[in-house]
Amino acid sequence: MTPDNPIAELIDKFKPLQEKYQLPEFSSLNELFDIEDIDPDSEFILRKVRRTISDKVASYLRFTEIILNPSNAPMFFFKLLKKIDSTDKEALGKIYEDLGNTELKMLSLDIEYNEQNEADFIKEMHKKFNNEIKTEFLKVIEKLNNGEEDTPKVNGSYLG
Repeated sequence: MTPDNPIAELIDKFKPLQEKYQLPEFSSLNELFDIEDIDPDSEFILRKVRRTISDKVASYLRFTEIILNPSNAPMFFFKLLKKIDSTDKEALGKIYEDLGNTELKMLSLDIEYNEQNEADFIKEMHKKFNNEIKTEFLKVIEKLNNGEEDTPKVNGSYLG
């Protein structure tokens, strides 16, 4: 553990917890949830990991809500949303419900700390993101990006 390398120190502190609770590899969690910025001096490493995951969940929840209920979406989203079909919306609706339920779990974990429950949550979210959420979001984002260059560009003034 060197003070010059906080990531190595964090990994050293994470490793015993990983073995104790059969958690995913640090690198895999970091790839999905950007956990490398956690302060290694924290007494509650798993709580910090879960809160970092919570931030990612909240941003995905907001993104999903914009797609499913675009009433408050930025104007540029309306053009993109035309590319999404009912199958995509149905899949996103399921993810939205899962993410909403996840937010409730996170609240209960914030209220009452339990290391085992934190570890269970981390494992569950890692699995859920790898097996469901990431795949669906990538499909939708690909659809949103697909063909954007094909939209006609209008040069000139309003009157022609």
